[in-house]
Amino acid sequence: MSKVTLELAKELIAGAEAEAKKIGVTMVISVVDEGGNLIAVHRMDDAWLASIEIAQNKAWTSVALKMPTANLAAATVPAAELYGLNTTNSGRLVVFGGGIPLVSDGKVVGAVGVSGSTVPHDVQVAEAAVKVFEQKLLTV
Repeated sequence: MSKVTLELAKELIAGAEAEAKKIGVTMVISVVDEGGNLIAVHRMDDAWLASIEIAQNKAWTSVALKMPTANLAAATVPAAELYGLNTTNSGRLVVFGGGIPLVSDGKVVGAVGVSGSTVPHDVQVAEAAVKVFEQKLLTV
C-alpha cells in the first residue's frame, strides 16, 4: 500500500474511535499522507477543541521525523540533546506520545495523530488505528 486514501483514513479513524469509546475517552483523530498533508480529522463529541491542532501536529511530526512522537519525549527534556526541538518548525513538532507513522514496505506513507486524554491513552488509541492499517496491509 503506497498511498493513504480518504477511504482508508476513515477506516483508521473508526478503529481509533472504537478504542477511545472502549476506554471511555473522547478524542480527536487525525490522518495525514506521506507529505504531512491532512487527509481527515475527526473530533468525537465533546472532545477538547485544543486537541484538533495537537492531533494534526502529532501526525505531521510522525511523518516529518519518520517516528512515533513518543520516541522524542526523553530526548527533549531540559539538558537532553534535543531540548528545544518543539520550538522549531514554527512550534509544530510535538514531542510526546500520540503520533505514529504508517509504514508500508519499509516506507512511511502517512501517520495518525491522536489527542484528547492522557499520553498513554492517546498512544493506545493511535495504536488501534495503526493496527487497522497493518491488518489492511495483510489483505492487499
